[in-house]
Amino acid sequence: MSGHSKWHNIQARKGKQDAKRGKLFSMYSKKITIAAKSGSDMTTNFSLRMLVEKAREVAMPKDNIDRAIKRGSGQDPDAAVIEEVTYEAYGPGGIAVMIKTLSDNRNRTVSELKHILSDHNGSMGGSGSVAWMFDQCGLVDVLAEKFVVANMSREDLEMALIEVGAEDITEEDSVVSVKTKMENLQKVTAKLKELGVEPESSGLAWVSKEKVVVAEDVRTNLEKIFAELEENEDVDDYFTNAE
Repeated sequence: MSGHSKWHNIQARKGKQDAKRGKLFSMYSKKITIAAKSGSDMTTNFSLRMLVEKAREVAMPKDNIDRAIKRGSGQDPDAAVIEEVTYEAYGPGGIAVMIKTLSDNRNRTVSELKHILSDHNGSMGGSGSVAWMFDQCGLVDVLAEKFVVANMSREDLEMALIEVGAEDITEEDSVVSVKTKMENLQKVTAKLKELGVEPESSGLAWVSKEKVVVAEDVRTNLEKIFAELEENEDVDDYFTNAE
């Protein structure tokens, strides 16, 4: 039961901390656009349906949602293309960071990431430079207070998830994280919803194989990098091996 960093940024937490509503809508718009590339029919596109539900929960206007779906599904040929790209980087002290971005301008995104990292003793890495330190998997995050099912014990709930593909269930900072193989992510997410447990986020994640204890002289700069990544509109998520 290891590998999930407390620095992992779930979108619900990011949303609650971000008072700028327009930024939250922008983030959901990009994610919906990417999901809609697999089809605009929400009865068959599970990821799209879940994102639209989350967008509605934060009162994102229907027109914004519809435009994002049309952009992703190709119904709006004039819309800017959104790319999903993951970058590898080093934080201070050689800490490994995987940065997942959603952007319509890759040059701008790379430039901003370089600036954030270099300002705090970090740097961009080449392809494969830190990815080997992580496993890519499916990850579902649920607020601990919502990880409850009436007439079912916590142990039985976890067993029900294991039966459909959950491999690792941990709790940290009031968030329950369910790790799966990538191919089982949808089944685990669907099982939670079937049981009445609403996930805060569900997607592919980079989980560190081994955690690294962060020295005190490194922590301040590392926290500044993470804070700026959370504020950057092109950054969807980030993962690190920092303890």
